[in-house]
Amino acid sequence: MRKEIDVTITDDGRDEGKTFHIKEMPATRAEKWAMRALLAVARSGIDLPDDFTSMGMQGIAIMGIKAITKIAFDEAEPLLDEMMECVTFKPNLENPAIVRPLFEGDIEEIATLIQLRQEVINLHIGFFTKGGQSKSTSNLPSPVSSSSNTETSPGPSVRFSQRAKPRSGN
Repeated sequence: MRKEIDVTITDDGRDEGKTFHIKEMPATRAEKWAMRALLAVARSGIDLPDDFTSMGMQGIAIMGIKAITKIAFDEAEPLLDEMMECVTFKPNLENPAIVRPLFEGDIEEIATLIQLRQEVINLHIGFFTKGGQSKSTSNLPSPVSSSSNTETSPGPSVRFSQRAKPRSGN
């Protein structure tokens, strides 16, 4: 089941009190989105540090947000639009079951748009933050002796920081 959250805007302004519903993209779609974003960043000439993957997904997301300012708008626009497809609007707080797609004018403040984009990113990568614990459940029986603070993986088994270098003479 995909993760879902409601976000009620508390900042002063035209969107104060409005509630938006955010639903996680399916994994295959999210992976393709992330790959397109990463490739766009790479094409823009951004130099990612060699220890890029050791920064954790939150660090990678922060770098990505900074790097997106270097991406040509024609590449960034579909990525930004696709992020907002995760967001719907709850126009009636008295009946929270009513959820509809966003219409032009539902979001009236740029700060709200930025906050919702950040919430979309957090929903998708929040489980990668350092020290984060898996939220998954299993129907498998638990081991006889288990500890909630046992590390299960010391790190990635493949080193992803080895970026491909352009070939010369081709």
